[in-house]
Amino acid sequence: MVQFIKNTEIYETVVQGMVPEAREFVWIATADIKDMHVGSRGSFRPFLGVLSELVNAGVNIRLLHAKEPGPNFRKDFDLYPGLLTGLERNICPRVHLKTIVVDGRIAYLGSANLTGAGMGAKSKDRRNFDSGIVSAEQEIVSGIMEQFDEIWMGAQCDTCQRRAYCADPIA
Repeated sequence: MVQFIKNTEIYETVVQGMVPEAREFVWIATADIKDMHVGSRGSFRPFLGVLSELVNAGVNIRLLHAKEPGPNFRKDFDLYPGLLTGLERNICPRVHLKTIVVDGRIAYLGSANLTGAGMGAKSKDRRNFDSGIVSAEQEIVSGIMEQFDEIWMGAQCDTCQRRAYCADPIA
């Protein structure tokens, strides 16, 4: 199964559908990350709350991103103390991929950053024009996971020529 999705379909399929259904792990890679709010139980709350619930349920979360998030993200992050120990983060200034893998069984690959405008969580007049695919085909999911894992483990760190820009080098 490979499905093309765009704009609010990204939000509905990935943010509201795939991620909350995780039982083992969620791997997220994004160039930019902001304090995205999502609809939940009739109101809106930080997406970090969704991740916190997953962590509390024993789901492992890995977040790979290019730069430190802004103050609003950090303020909301502090509302969920379980994320301090239950969410692993790596920062690499060369990360530009946008992927989300859930339990090694389904993945999103596209252009949307983990922001409200990118994921389609904002109103139709304020969101970006993003698209991507969601796939449960093992060859695609495995390829996405392999690339994520190589970056996560620092496979390119010795030769990347951007080490001077790494706030906290992976390797």
